[in-house]
Amino acid sequence: MGNTKSSALSKELLEDLKSNTKYSEAELCTWYQSFLKECPGGKISKEQFEGIYASFFPDADPTAYARHVFRSFDTNADGTLDFKEYIVALHLTSGGKTLQKLEWAFALYDVDGNGTISKNEIVEIVRVHAPSFFITVDEIKFSPCIMKLN
Repeated sequence: MGNTKSSALSKELLEDLKSNTKYSEAELCTWYQSFLKECPGGKISKEQFEGIYASFFPDADPTAYARHVFRSFDTNADGTLDFKEYIVALHLTSGGKTLQKLEWAFALYDVDGNGTISKNEIVEIVRVHAPSFFITVDEIKFSPCIMKLN
């Protein structure tokens, strides 16, 4: 999905990321060098991502939610995040345009990737994220908002 394992970003990828994220050329080059230090193979595995994600939630087990977040960013569905997918993920979660965030949120909730979001998919995402908010599964399933969904 974009880059190779070389120590320099391709001009094509650099231009693509500059035009589709808020990051400058210098920032992208710095991020790329850091990315290669942490991921010498040029990719982040699902397991690595889960570990990184877990470090943000030390008092919970966000593994299931992290899998959904990973899936939503793994746009080529190869089971890894390359540098482009990683930077787009950073951009969307730390800024990004409203439409981009909405598209990402839709992809997150569209668990089966069929282009629609069902009540079960909403319950699934909220269920795996609920422990972060100290909400029980029953509180989710029987919430007035969820009950109104078809």
